Amino acid sequence: IDRMLPTLERPGFTEGYAGFFHLSSLKGDVEHTELKYLIRDHSREGFDREKKLLESIVAFIESKYPGVSISLDTKDSYFNMRDKIEPYMEIIDLANNAMKDVGIEPNVTPIRGGTDGARLSYRGLPCPNLFTGGLYPHGKYECISVQALRKTSDFLLKLIENVTKNGGKIKMAK
Repeated sequence: IDRMLPTLERPGFTEGYAGFFHLSSLKGDVEHTELKYLIRDHSREGFDREKKLLESIVAFIESKYPGVSISLDTKDSYFNMRDKIEPYMEIIDLANNAMKDVGIEPNVTPIRGGTDGARLSYRGLPCPNLFTGGLYPHGKYECISVQALRKTSDFLLKLIENVTKNGGKIKMAK
């Protein structure tokens, strides 16, 4: 299964808005093997295409090797939050303005994570991913400098200040 997935559609070979298959767990013995994948994509269509590819690989292997039984269990854990954030762009504007106020030039890039923010957004609380100052996210070299940590603190305090100046009024999801 793993060898049949596109090699260049793995986290280490993709960036930006490109979807990927991430083998997150592998365990097994002679009689039973379990693979767990995270399938990520910024579009619903891409996500569906990736799931269908996995289904077709499983079907091919089962047809090629009679007697082999593969159980494929897919669960949608979350989707890209863009659709849920776009109606509330004032929260993005507040964040961008707070960044500028503390000397950070906003750099809007796709986040290849954001599980909590996506789940909260889909439950009605728009929750964009904001500046953290960290480097190399989700890898073994993930880190943040003391200077960036201070800047993150400055940014968050300014964001709170700007929201309170606005009377704390932000149009929220219905």
